[in-house]
Amino acid sequence: MVLDKPAGLPVHGGPAGDDNLESHLGLLRFGYKETPALAHRLDRDTAGCLILGRNHRALRKLGRLFEQRKIRKTYWAVVTGAPTPPEGIIDRPIKKLSTKGSGWRMVTAADGQRAVSAYQTLGRSDDGLAWLELNPRTGRTHQIRVHCAAVGCPIMGDEQYGTPGPTLHLLARAIEIPLFEDRPPIRVSAPAPPHMQDALKACGWKS
Repeated sequence: MVLDKPAGLPVHGGPAGDDNLESHLGLLRFGYKETPALAHRLDRDTAGCLILGRNHRALRKLGRLFEQRKIRKTYWAVVTGAPTPPEGIIDRPIKKLSTKGSGWRMVTAADGQRAVSAYQTLGRSDDGLAWLELNPRTGRTHQIRVHCAAVGCPIMGDEQYGTPGPTLHLLARAIEIPLFEDRPPIRVSAPAPPHMQDALKACGWKS
């Protein structure tokens, strides 16, 4: 199953007991015994395509596909500034940096794990924004957010890595799952969420 996760909803419960996606998954049994479970995760403020496995067997298969990097993910981001060149590869290792009293964040560092993201610029606005399509080729925590900030183009609304704002302008736009060897890949796309539409239109997106 693929859900269109709204921005602002965490996938896991936190210590404060806030509302979260996992607490609602029992509603998606549709008569089956097992409750669907997350095959991967999205950040709280990232909207878009999120894959669930309907049972343990499906989760194992999806896990193997993720490990083999056969599942293709496409993201849309609205960033401040524009990358140079307008399309290319960001190949910068990432590691987790913990700071006493202020939690943790991901940073680019030579001794981090390899992280690779392909990107292309789909449009630009008159006031310094750019609409990017990104394909992560590795699956590091906060990879897209860190890579955009590292090349001088932080994502709109990303308070942790760049530009403060009401909501992160990052969408898990599409997912491609080669679930069966003898059939075409399953392709699912998510619509642009309301909070991103004005910025996307300014960059040339047509709804």
